[in-house]
Amino acid sequence: MTALPPLPPISPAPTQAEWTAVLASPPAQALPWVQTAAAQGNADAQAVLGQWLLDGHGMERNPAQALHWFLQAAAHSHAMGMNMAGRCLENGWGAPIDLFAAVAWYKKAASLGLDAGLYNLANQLAEGKSVPQDHAAALQLYRQAADLGHAKSMTKIGRYYENGLVVEKDEETAFFCYQEGAQGGDFRGQFNYAGMLAARGRLPEALQWLNKVPLTATPAYLQKVGSVLLESGHPEFRRVGQQMLDKTT
Repeated sequence: MTALPPLPPISPAPTQAEWTAVLASPPAQALPWVQTAAAQGNADAQAVLGQWLLDGHGMERNPAQALHWFLQAAAHSHAMGMNMAGRCLENGWGAPIDLFAAVAWYKKAASLGLDAGLYNLANQLAEGKSVPQDHAAALQLYRQAADLGHAKSMTKIGRYYENGLVVEKDEETAFFCYQEGAQGGDFRGQFNYAGMLAARGRLPEALQWLNKVPLTATPAYLQKVGSVLLESGHPEFRRVGQQMLDKTT
C-alpha cells in the first residue's frame, strides 16, 4: 500500500510527487488528505474532491456537494473546476439545469486553454441550444482542443469532414481524425473509425475497434449503436451489437 505524504500546507502547494502518491492510494486512505486540503483552500484538492463526490469514489455519490467543491475551485480560477461546474449545470447534477450558466463556465475554462473547456463550449455552439448555433466557431474550438491532444475533439472534427459541414467533404481527413480519436480512447471515435474500416473491407480491424467501444461508452451510446449494429449484414457485427445492448440491461 502506498503511504500518503504528510498533508502539505496551503503554501507552498503540494508537489506533483505528493499528488501522485495521494491519487495512487486507496480511496479510504486518500480521502481524508484530499478533504483536509480542500477545506484549507487548495483548488486542486477542491476539484478532485468534487470529482470524487460526483463519481462516488471512496464515498457516497453526492452531486450537490460535488458542484459546491467545483465552484470553490472555480472561485480560485481553477480551469477544471470551472469546466466541471459547467458540466454539472448542463446536466442537472446537483442543481437544476442552467445551460446559460454552463456556457459561462465553459467560456471561462476555455479562456484558460483547458481542452475540455474548449470541447464543451464547442459542443454548445454546435448544438445551438443555449447559444446561437455556429458550426464554424465550434470547429475552430474543436481544432484548438485537438491541438492539445483532446481525442473527443478529433472525432468531432472527423464528423465535419465526413459530412462536409463548414468544410469541404473529405473522407480521407475524416478517416484520419477518427483514427486519432479512436487511438486516443474516444469511444465515438472508435465506433466511427470501425465503420470506415468496414467500408474499406478491413473487417478484422473494424471488429477490434468495435470491441473496444463498450469499455468506455455510456449506456445510452451503447443502446444507440448496438441497435445499429443489429441491422448489419455481418454476423460478427450483429454479435457485437447484441453484446452492447446486453450491457445496458
